[in-house]
Order: sequence, then C-alpha cells, then structure tokens
Amino acid sequence: MADSENPILQDERTAEQKKIDDWLPVTSSRNAKWWYSAFHNVTAMVGAGVLSLPYAMSELGWGPGIAVLVISWVVTLYTLWQMVEMHECEPGRRFDRYHELGQHAFGEKLGLWIVVPQQLVVEVGVNIVYMVTGGRSLKKFHDVICDGKCKDIKLTFFIMIFASVHFVLSQLPNLNSISGISLAAAVMSLSYSTIAWGASVDKGRVANVDYNVRASTTPGKVFDFFAALGDVAFAYAGHNVVLEIQATIPSTPEKPSKKPMWKGVIVAYIVVALCYFPVALIGYWAFGNSVDDNILVTLNKPKWLIAMANMMVVIHVIGSYQIYAMPVFDMIETVLVKKLKFPPGLTLRLIARSTYVAFTMFIGITFPFFGGLLGFFGGFAFAPTTYFLPCIMWLAIYKPKRFSLSWCCNWVCIILGVCLMVLAPIGALRQIVLNAKNYTFYS
Repeated sequence: MADSENPILQDERTAEQKKIDDWLPVTSSRNAKWWYSAFHNVTAMVGAGVLSLPYAMSELGWGPGIAVLVISWVVTLYTLWQMVEMHECEPGRRFDRYHELGQHAFGEKLGLWIVVPQQLVVEVGVNIVYMVTGGRSLKKFHDVICDGKCKDIKLTFFIMIFASVHFVLSQLPNLNSISGISLAAAVMSLSYSTIAWGASVDKGRVANVDYNVRASTTPGKVFDFFAALGDVAFAYAGHNVVLEIQATIPSTPEKPSKKPMWKGVIVAYIVVALCYFPVALIGYWAFGNSVDDNILVTLNKPKWLIAMANMMVVIHVIGSYQIYAMPVFDMIETVLVKKLKFPPGLTLRLIARSTYVAFTMFIGITFPFFGGLLGFFGGFAFAPTTYFLPCIMWLAIYKPKRFSLSWCCNWVCIILGVCLMVLAPIGALRQIVLNAKNYTFYS
C-alpha cells in the first residue's frame, strides 16, 4: 500500500481502494508514537514461554544454555533490524505486511506462497496456545486461591471464560486502538518475570542442587538438547508482527518510520533481556535440574504471590493474543473485501473476527496439549520467519557483495536458522511421543 503522505503515489489508488486501506486494521491508523512500538514488541515477544526457560536451561546445562540464549538474542535483534530497514527499502513505498515484503523480494506469486503459510502457522498457532495458556493460568489462579475448598472446574470452562474477553476485544479496529491493552500486557510480562526470579532468589538454592543435564541416557540428552534449542529459539519470535507494528508509525521522506521504530525495538529488546536472562539463569541456579517446565509451579509458595503472577500471565496473554490476531484479521478482511467484494463495515468485522476467536477457542479446548505440538509445527515456521527469511529477503533485495561483512552475517544466520528448523522439530516430536499417553481431549 502506498503511503498517504506521498502525493505522487496516492493517485495510483482509486478512492475505493483508499477507503478500503483506511478501513483495514494494519493500514488504517498511522499516528503511533515510538513507545507504542516498544510495548507492542515486548508484548509480542515475551510469551509465557519465559517461565519455561529454566527448564530449557536444565536440558542444555550452563555453557550451552547461556550460549543459546545470547546467540538467539543477537541473531533475532539483527534480523529484526533488517525487517525495520526493509520496511521502506523502496522510496515512496511501505511494506506494511510481511507478505508484501516477501512479494517484493521473491515475486508476486512466490512471495505469497513462501510467507503467508508460515506467518499463518505462527500467528494462529500462537493464538491457540495463548487460549490454552490463558485458561490454564486462570485455572491455576482459581486453584491456588481456593486451596482445595471449591468445586473443581474443568479447564474447558476456563478457556471459555478467557475467550469471552476476546470476543469483545477483537472488535477493536487496529493496532493503535489496542495500545493501552498492549502497554498493560508489557508491564505484566516484566512483572511476572520479576516475580519468577525474585521468588527464586528469596527461596535460595535447594539443598544438594544438581546442575547435571536432566536426561541420563545419551539419546535422551541429545533429544532434550534439540527440544530445549527449540524452546529457547521460540522465546524470541516477535518478527511475524513487526512490519505490521511499524506500519502504524507515521513516515515522511525527512523522517522515515525506521528511526522511531528502531528506538522502540531497542527499548523492547532491553526489556526482553531483563525478562529472559534473570529468569533463565536464576531459576536454574536455584533449582538445578529439579525445576518444573513452568517455574511458577516449582515456586508454589507464597500463595498470594503465585496467584498474582498467574493473573499477570492472563492479562499479558490477553494483550499478546490481540497483537498476533491483528495481522490475521487483516488477511481475513483483505480477502473478504478485495477478493470476495464484501462491503467493508461493522457487520463483516463482527462476524469474521468472532468466527476466528471461536475457532481458536474450539481448537484450544479440543487439544489442550497444543503447546506440546507447537514446538513441532513451530519449528517449521518460527525458525524461518524469525531467523532466516529476513536474511534471504535482504540478500534478494540489496544483493550485498560476496564475502562482504553483510553477506557473511546473513549466511551465518541462514545456516543457524536452517539447523534450528531441522533440529527443533525432532526434539519436539520426541516430547510429543513421550507425552502422548497423557494427552486428553476436552480435559
């Protein structure tokens, strides 16, 4: 979509198209401040996955664990910088959506086929997982407060309660209108991360703590290593929505959107580091390989603190769900309005978005173990969209000289990313095979 500030390009679009662009969620509102991008990015990136980082550390051990954490942080920051730069790599045009950049780099048809399926897997997958996570944390909150005195309520109903919030929130038209929710979510993610490592410090090291890798057999160690690699790698997956976030920032030739956006990204990444590193390292330091895959479970006392942390997870996941859903809403609405020629308006939005929320809720209720599956599917989609698709696009668009620094950096990232894409699903698949006997539908 051409930028409304540029008069030459404006004429290419008919009034009809312009009206549609002003209605679609990604392009409708372009007056975001740089700090909006900071908290949108924090909300998108810091998932509730941060709570499983100590567990991943216990599968990797100290050395590899720290290495993977740091390398992932650096590589994803680099690919994020590329995305921010490429948003306006052609003068006067803005690539407001991941797939538009894909089409620019790989061609109209191929670009769509490369980017859209992966982006949808990530966004819809994350939304379904967040439905379950939200429901789980609500249930945890209820159980901690009740302390065995109330009637046990099934997870299914908690997921429904959590979804009911989204039927309302998903009607908000665009990313700027959810910036308040996103701010709350970003603050919450920092808060529950702080609770997680603060309570671990308070508890101190467990007596005779063991820092050996969790598994005892060699195949076990190898597969656990792969699985943990995936867990850590997916902790940094905010790239799927980064262009959509940048699209909300105003841009002129004098003041391109990349400056404020980059400022926001730096702030976001500092916050991400403050969430991830202390939780992963202190959580592992305190409990060694006896840590649960959710550190709040390991910490189960003091009651009020853990209840609070679970409520914070719920609020954060509410914000995250909306940020990941927005690009999906944008795709759905684009297809309905541009391809199927439905008139844009409230009715369309109400029906389309409510259907999507209901769909993610239904899948979440049916497969409450979906998080276990995400490592497998995610491996195929998270790794490319976060680690190496931006690099391939960079090579395609800017064509850096062979063996120049830029060329080498990109190829290193591509090789790391491809390894990740191959190895992480292997580890995840084994976890699925081991846990399959405990999977229950509609639990």
